[in-house]
Amino acid sequence: MKVDPRRDPEALLRQALAEEEFASRGRLKVFLGYTSGVGKSYRMFDEGRRRRERGQDVVVGAVQPKGSDEVQQLLNSMEVIPLLECRGSRIMDLDRILARHPGVCLVDGLAFDNPPGCTHARRWQDVERLLESGISVIATINLQYIEEYVDRVEKITGKRAAHLVPVSFLQKADEIVVVDAPPELPLNRGVMTQEQLSDMRELALLLAADVVDRQLSSSCDASGIAASWGAQERILVCLTPRANAAKMIESGRRNAARFHGELFAVYVTQGETAPEDEAALERNLEIARQAGAKVEILEGVDPAEAILAFARAHGITQIFIGHSRQNGWWTRLAGTPVDRLLDRAENMDVRVFPQ
Repeated sequence: MKVDPRRDPEALLRQALAEEEFASRGRLKVFLGYTSGVGKSYRMFDEGRRRRERGQDVVVGAVQPKGSDEVQQLLNSMEVIPLLECRGSRIMDLDRILARHPGVCLVDGLAFDNPPGCTHARRWQDVERLLESGISVIATINLQYIEEYVDRVEKITGKRAAHLVPVSFLQKADEIVVVDAPPELPLNRGVMTQEQLSDMRELALLLAADVVDRQLSSSCDASGIAASWGAQERILVCLTPRANAAKMIESGRRNAARFHGELFAVYVTQGETAPEDEAALERNLEIARQAGAKVEILEGVDPAEAILAFARAHGITQIFIGHSRQNGWWTRLAGTPVDRLLDRAENMDVRVFPQ
């Protein structure tokens, strides 16, 4: 370690301790799914296969009981440490893995409670032991099993998981990957609605961003560097009198706060407005102002083009827009403003809220 005489001694000590821990501890990578069926297990085992082909010493420490055929094909080419029978349950064979001491251990399903009498009460504690011994771990988990997120997940899905992992453990991860999937995949299985999936995906991205922020903060602290960064996300909420403004603005506010970003809200004028619509629009705009959004009134014959022109001029990265399924003959022929917005929004994510 290079010593800078101008550095504070306490900062140098923190850096030395951090480097010592980094050198001896295994690395942790987590594949995070926001719902079942997005393919996180396949992604993990496929990475294990590729690492093994590159010469790394990789073993499988835990496998979910009902894997897909694609996952089973990957497992056939890998070294699997069988699960251990313990009081009627199948647990990870921690002692055998420690004795084998591979370079990398794959653990499918962090949220598993071990039966009484085991070395650790929970599987994530087994993984912590592997990391402490210098074994790197790649693991999977679904968002609903994160302890501090169960209340928010329950509000979205109406379900509450029993086996939980503290978010503090995930915050130790060296890398976290949110596993995404085409929305029709989970929908075809009847798991959740599109809106529920969108909300769950947002929560997963916020969790991943929090992990990255803490990594950056810890790295800066260990190096004696003051962490500071500017706005990385610029979120634009498009309002109408009938928009679900409270939900859209709150979602935008959370994203902006989490990603150190800016929040904008716009309304595109479209001729004469009925008094009741005018009152509803003003209420929605006031919700935006109260949330700290920068509010703008736009003019344009084509609402989609007016929104996109504003977005390009202000470097917008995410657009939130409401959409009704009730369309007339013209919109079925020419496409809705939302359709045109989705087609033309290059380098911007568009999230559609039902209204």
